[in-house]
Amino acid sequence: MHSKRLIYGSNRVFDFLVLWILPVGLLLLLSALFFVGNRNVLHRIVYILFSVPTLFLLLMRPRELKDLLREPLAIAFLSFSVWALTSLLWSPEPSSDTDLFKRPLNTFMLFGGCGLLLHYRNELFKPIFFSAAIIALVVSLGNVVAFAKVFQPGMRMIGGLGALDNPLLSSHLFGFFTVYWLYVCMTTQRLKVLWFSVPALAIMTAAVLATGSRTPLVALTLSILWMSFVSRNRRSALLLSGMVLGAAALLLLYPESITERGSSFRLELWSMSLRLISEHPWIGHSYDSELFLTLPDGDQLREPHSFALGVLYYVGIIGFIPWIFMLGWGLYKGLQQRAQPLFILASSLLAYGIGAGLTEGGGILSRPKEHWFLLWIPLAIITGLSIAQRHRSLLRMPVQNLKPAAFEQLCSNAHVIEADGLGPKVLRLEDGSFLKLFRPRRWYTSGSFNPYSERFASNSEQLRTLGIPTPHILGLYRLSDASSAVRYTPLPGLTLRQALQSLDSSLRESLVERFGRFMAQLHERGVYFRSLHLGNVLLMDDGEFALIDVADLRIYPSSLRYALRQRNLRHMQRYPQDRNWLFETHFEQLVKGYASEASPAATAKIREQVQSL
Repeated sequence: MHSKRLIYGSNRVFDFLVLWILPVGLLLLLSALFFVGNRNVLHRIVYILFSVPTLFLLLMRPRELKDLLREPLAIAFLSFSVWALTSLLWSPEPSSDTDLFKRPLNTFMLFGGCGLLLHYRNELFKPIFFSAAIIALVVSLGNVVAFAKVFQPGMRMIGGLGALDNPLLSSHLFGFFTVYWLYVCMTTQRLKVLWFSVPALAIMTAAVLATGSRTPLVALTLSILWMSFVSRNRRSALLLSGMVLGAAALLLLYPESITERGSSFRLELWSMSLRLISEHPWIGHSYDSELFLTLPDGDQLREPHSFALGVLYYVGIIGFIPWIFMLGWGLYKGLQQRAQPLFILASSLLAYGIGAGLTEGGGILSRPKEHWFLLWIPLAIITGLSIAQRHRSLLRMPVQNLKPAAFEQLCSNAHVIEADGLGPKVLRLEDGSFLKLFRPRRWYTSGSFNPYSERFASNSEQLRTLGIPTPHILGLYRLSDASSAVRYTPLPGLTLRQALQSLDSSLRESLVERFGRFMAQLHERGVYFRSLHLGNVLLMDDGEFALIDVADLRIYPSSLRYALRQRNLRHMQRYPQDRNWLFETHFEQLVKGYASEASPAATAKIREQVQSL
């Protein structure tokens, strides 16, 4: 009994950390630099709300760590980190600074945390990113307005609020969220969202230009080229045309913003760095070695202003191999999985980071700060998306845009199965498949971020991996009126409500007991089907149970807590006939079946909930 309580408590802690703490941690990681006083506050936020919880989660369930280590990006990062730490053996000045070991661990926890979050709570990823982008937009708008009031030729906007205290470093964040709004403009099918995103894109672009940094312009160019390449649609052509026109206007109206500072000593810095790299080309100078580059004017810099050169200097060609592999693999995954919009976003952010890293940076592993937005955050997101896709919590199937004429052709001679005041909801098509329609939701609701048609398909795929029969998905569609639809093959059989109506009392008892066992299996596997009732459970021709209409469903990391099990029963009690069969006439049979799969404590909670009516 004590062991079962310990397991139950461990599951509750795991679920709380994954479902609530990690989302908050990711939101603050993406947005905190815009409003916290200094970077040390960001470090503490990331450690407390993301890195440490992720470490606990991986230790609590080692299989999650094994799952993470199936990802090539995670393996490459570990190889890179192990070599970097190994290089401490030939450090010119051996150091006992434990922070050198914390940095790769903290970055690896970023990979692990994104993997856990996108696997178990991926429906929150889009709202989290949108919320962070709104924070960045509001702060950037205030900065741009304040900067415009005092602007004089030669001035560069730093950031104003939060921990942003350097024009170039600030431009990394402004550019990061510029890419986000660019992605929204490229992928959204809703006119209201587009009307909001275009001004947001203009504001973030203005913030980038106001910093006076040319590095983000190179990075944005590379990101635009990459996004156009992987999207390959009409908007891509418009985007490329807009980029060319914008560049031409900038060169014609403000050529000095590009040319007045020349190369900013980049060529000299790179030449000096290459000479130092040539001293130890294969193994590097060591992860903790000091780099000093003296400019002709006497100023001394401590980075080569190129991530690639920094990697070669510190860990040599051997360390450079896993590093360049991470960049290449991240872009490859973005291209391979371009049917999933989130991969387009993540790979475009990575392209931006690669572009910025061509002329900026040099440190190979750092604490959470602006440089994380260039490489580590995009790579961690790609890792998380790959894990989620492998577990079927993220769709592999592309969503097709269905024109009105094509929709009419698809639905020709269709039979209406279900309808409401707005029209058909479920259609049986001519080929026997079903088409389920979902009305558009308000743009700021969860149904807009994660359409119910896609939830239906994703939930169906995940349930099938758990051994629970569900309809086979044939296609996903986006309609011209902002509705969405899913096409699937219906399962043979009767709803459990229909089956119970056709049976006598003795056979009904046996079927209710079997349903109790099936409901317990759902709860033990973490399946919370909000709309669970006898009309959404199918008794198939082979005698097995299946679930239908699964859009309103969530799969938790652990077996359901007692409160969710009781809430599930309360929903079924709203239907008079279901209540009579399950909770009055045959309640003991239901409990008997439930107890065969669930713990005595969970069964007692079920009995307690029903008896309290």
